[in-house]
Amino acid sequence: MWPLNPSFDKAVGQMGSLPDTSVLTTQLQNTLISYHSIQDDEWRVAKKSKDVTVWRKPSEEFNGFLYKAQGIVKDSPKRIVDYIRPGPFRLDWDSLMTSMDIVRTFEKQGCCVMRYTTAGQLWNIIAPREFIDFSYTTDYQDGLLSCGLSVEHGEQHQSFVRGFNHPCGWFCVPDEESPAQSLLTGYIQTDLRGMIPQSAVDTAMASTLVNFFTDLRRTLK
Repeated sequence: MWPLNPSFDKAVGQMGSLPDTSVLTTQLQNTLISYHSIQDDEWRVAKKSKDVTVWRKPSEEFNGFLYKAQGIVKDSPKRIVDYIRPGPFRLDWDSLMTSMDIVRTFEKQGCCVMRYTTAGQLWNIIAPREFIDFSYTTDYQDGLLSCGLSVEHGEQHQSFVRGFNHPCGWFCVPDEESPAQSLLTGYIQTDLRGMIPQSAVDTAMASTLVNFFTDLRRTLK
């Protein structure tokens, strides 16, 4: 697995000033591609529905899990990713996200810093969270990759626990069997922080990823 080397850490730590987006985007993209190359036998099924499978494996970034979610979505990669990445569509359909603001943009195309908040989960055992993420969207094979990670930027709102996303991302490529649909594969590793039972975190993460596909498919119809 591609490690987060010192230059990556340095770029992330400079987000409050002027980050080296070239270093950050290259390392982030390579990290996600390394996740995409993990052998099948390293994953364990965490949740499975009729049309979405969620796997997990121990994360190498923190004391939690790296989740993989995969399913077919009936639309083109470009339109699907337009609804996933930071922008005007995301709040319209993502039932977990309660607010989203792009707080900084960069000259490098496809890069921004966003602040977003999420609703409480599991009868509010998991309280609402806020995240500050660097986001990057780029071409990948015949489709797109939209990826990101949390950065230290801005003051924490007192009404939210500040969570932290280690490198995450979504690969979206045309389905080989049907050009009218796409294969969407996500890699998520979120440290929710705070005093939460690990079993609650595991239940919430797997269910959230299945619901993500359900909400996205509904809005794309």
